[in-house]
Amino acid sequence: MTDSWPLAPPLPQPAIMDQSWEDAVFLPWRILADICAARLPVGVEPDIYDGSAWVGLIGFRMRNAGLGSGRPAPHFDSFNEINVRVYSRERDGTRGVVFLTLDASRLAAVLAARAAGIPYVWSRCRYSQEGPVGHGYTVQRRRGTAGTSFAVAADTERIADDALSVFLTARFGLHSRFRGETYYIPNAHTSWPLHPAQLTELDDSLLKAAGFEVEGPPESVLYSPGVRTQFGRPRVLEKPPAHLLSQNG
Repeated sequence: MTDSWPLAPPLPQPAIMDQSWEDAVFLPWRILADICAARLPVGVEPDIYDGSAWVGLIGFRMRNAGLGSGRPAPHFDSFNEINVRVYSRERDGTRGVVFLTLDASRLAAVLAARAAGIPYVWSRCRYSQEGPVGHGYTVQRRRGTAGTSFAVAADTERIADDALSVFLTARFGLHSRFRGETYYIPNAHTSWPLHPAQLTELDDSLLKAAGFEVEGPPESVLYSPGVRTQFGRPRVLEKPPAHLLSQNG
């Protein structure tokens, strides 16, 4: 990645979690800002790029997840995850993502995350690799009919360092609702090694199940072999003034 990649802010210590994200596929679409705003926690707004808010369908393999900076936690450490996310921003400019759903194949991890207010769903999630450049994910929810199947062919000879790619992947935290409060959970990692990719398969209903009707192919298609990341202590966002709450109604 070039100098266009921003440095992660210093992570509040001690770290609360350490994990690797491997074989990540990013599929983003433009959406209307008003539709995005209706899905966000109090205190954050849609992060706008090129006049649009954004929703992403993201697949990756979680590996070696553990508490703090210690050893991986048995029954929690490795699984496949496919999430639907939107891109968020605080009033001071702090950027993050808001997870609307996270389908995962490890029940223990799903239960632990849901207890903390993160909207995980226990699903059958499969990762597949076709040759050296083909990468795909398939989800079938254990309840209901929603699912997805997508695959890409990565161009590993090229680097994706354009402004949109950086905007979509340089996200050093997540915004989440929990017990009536909005939290920001920071993370830190080196730049994603990003490659442009070609979409070879897409049959998705997770976006619709999350409340989004998108048309056509994603705006871009990205693949990364992955990064190692750490999460820091959450902080509670201050509630905005009452007049702003009424305006966002």
